[in-house]
Amino acid sequence: MGKNNKSSVPAEEHLILPQHPARPSPEAGATRTPIVDTHTHLLSTFSFYRSKYKLGRFATVYDFVREVYKEHGVEAIVDVYCEASEHSTWKEIADSALTEEDRRNKWGGMNYWFVMGEHEAKDYTDEIEHKIIDAMSHPRCVGWGEMGLDYHYDNSPRDIQQKVFIRQLKHAVRLGKPLTIHTREAEEDTERILKEHVPKDHRIHIHCYTDSPEWAARMLEHFPNLYIGITGVITYSTNLNTAEVIRRMATAGPDTPLRIILETDAPFMTPSNLYGSLKDCKGRLPLSHSAMIPWTAEFTANVANEPLGDAQWDTERILRESRENARKMYGV
Repeated sequence: MGKNNKSSVPAEEHLILPQHPARPSPEAGATRTPIVDTHTHLLSTFSFYRSKYKLGRFATVYDFVREVYKEHGVEAIVDVYCEASEHSTWKEIADSALTEEDRRNKWGGMNYWFVMGEHEAKDYTDEIEHKIIDAMSHPRCVGWGEMGLDYHYDNSPRDIQQKVFIRQLKHAVRLGKPLTIHTREAEEDTERILKEHVPKDHRIHIHCYTDSPEWAARMLEHFPNLYIGITGVITYSTNLNTAEVIRRMATAGPDTPLRIILETDAPFMTPSNLYGSLKDCKGRLPLSHSAMIPWTAEFTANVANEPLGDAQWDTERILRESRENARKMYGV
């Protein structure tokens, strides 16, 4: 991996996005669909920001959220804590969103929610499990995750991944918590484990979906409250699966809801179609953030229209669909 030099990072001002061209302007007073980012790593995003812009204007994560999301209609985010190092840092952030006054003053009126789990199976211990269980009772906690199987990187032995996955699932189901699932190149084992250990009507979010459209169809058929997480990766030419999932959903007809929820997986997965809206931006932005979701929605709408032959879906309709599904999935 090559080193980034200062000239390769666009100026900080480009993180403050223009309004998406399909979104009603806030100055016009028109109603527009609120944005809900159902999967973001906020502390990692802010850490990326501070590492790339050492003299950056935002000193705290609250400053970053208030200014970068301002006037973009970001109503809520679901923040994700899934690493051992994060299991002792979450409470200060979550407590800062307990009151309406704090949400207004610190978060610019945005609703902050979170989920917690352990993604790296080799790091899972009884102590971490107790911390996660304690976090489940916090008023801003809306789920357990992310957790699951990753056979692409194989950072932990596969038998350990499966054991830890099952262990977390059992606790989450017992507590009635929605599940945020990470799965990559592990379709057979993920399907088997979910079907063995999770009730059919449980709420499941398969986050940042990149696996096969056939697997998505099987999971959607079996679990009626399962949703497919769509990130900016749908815009990448190296990923064909996610777009094909949308096409197959859309063939049911324009009146059939899409079982998707939009997410950023920030600081990763910047939508590639964003750059056409950025004037004089040289290079690629070093991080994504929740205000980028309309560009993911736009691309998703265009893909959904392909099997229909006309423009039944647009950016705002995809945002409305996702917003309603986020309510069903996480209660946010």
